[in-house]
Amino acid sequence: MTTAVLADPRALQRSLTRAERRRKLRAFSLTLPLLVFLLATFMVPIAALLMRAVENPEVAKALPRTVGALQTWNRQDTPPPAAFAAVAADLGALPDRADAANLARRLNSEVAGARSLVLGTYKALPLEGATTPADVKARLVALDERWTDVRYWQAIARNGSRWTGGYLLASVDLRRDAQGQVERMPEDQRVFGRILMRTFGISAVVTLWCLLLGYPLAYWLSTLSARRANVLMILVLVPFWTSILVRIAAWIVLLQSAGLVNRALMSAGLIEQPLALLFNRTGVIVAMVHILLPFMILPLYSVMKSVPPTYLRAAVSLGSSPLAAFFRVYVPQTYPGIGAGALLVFILSIGYYVTPALLGGADDQMLSYYVAQYANVNVNWGMASALGALLLVATLVLYAVYRRVVKSELSLG
Repeated sequence: MTTAVLADPRALQRSLTRAERRRKLRAFSLTLPLLVFLLATFMVPIAALLMRAVENPEVAKALPRTVGALQTWNRQDTPPPAAFAAVAADLGALPDRADAANLARRLNSEVAGARSLVLGTYKALPLEGATTPADVKARLVALDERWTDVRYWQAIARNGSRWTGGYLLASVDLRRDAQGQVERMPEDQRVFGRILMRTFGISAVVTLWCLLLGYPLAYWLSTLSARRANVLMILVLVPFWTSILVRIAAWIVLLQSAGLVNRALMSAGLIEQPLALLFNRTGVIVAMVHILLPFMILPLYSVMKSVPPTYLRAAVSLGSSPLAAFFRVYVPQTYPGIGAGALLVFILSIGYYVTPALLGGADDQMLSYYVAQYANVNVNWGMASALGALLLVATLVLYAVYRRVVKSELSLG
């Protein structure tokens, strides 16, 4: 049988194909648990985040008749009596107060005062004796004159669709006007652009300090023997074994007005009054650099260990000064480590929440703080998801730029 198979090339090819298929199937079966885990814990939450950023179910679910009645409304004058009758019917048909509260909270995020208007009207329903749309309109206006304010009706009309780009527009300081056209928000309401720039600015400063502090240390470790380097690397990794909250609490003790840092500086005669090192940008940057420094050192060290030390000696023997040889021969070979470490530190920095919240002031909070604020305090999951999606897009853009730069460097090399 074996001889027959060997004599037939096609049978041998089929046998090899089956063996290769079985090998790939075994490899896939080994990675399947990891793929399922990543799908359940990474891809599904991201998909839910992106969906929630464009989902707008509150108004469409609670006020279907009102949305239909406003389809032909010009969004400038007071709506017709049919719209008043529709909103009364929709509010009266809500199952319980929780549904009215969700609707009121959603509309209140568009126009201040909508919460009390919706809940007050819901509590007053049904309107006894109002049999015609005109009667319903008169009763609603008598109940609360704000029903004649077109801003509330415009908010209902703008949010009548179950899917909306309003959250994403608001995350970049844009909005839709009464006619549905995209426009920039008023100057006093453009906050997220400044917050995003602040997030990038703090992350860039933290990344720069991590590079300035981590590069010499990684270079020194790479010149040591393996035994000494391993011992010292354990000290670098010690922060990984300590809770972030514990480290932040330690920095509060160190940086406060009567803390060890200020006391040491005053004892040395360098300052006369305690420096403001806590609850400001300085405290945030110091703590973040301390926490993220290992993420810069590890990529640098791994790249530096692969650079032969003979290159520097060869450059010096050919007439170059040690300093010029270091910057012209050695440093360019560590660019991959610099890029990987900077990218890792920067991406981790833009998502920081706890450190700025505990050590920073009101003007030092980063974008992730407002994600938590909208999710936990305002209970506006749409806006929280939109800001989270903005952070995700920023991370993907940074990674794409990094890949493009690395690819061009490799092609030039």
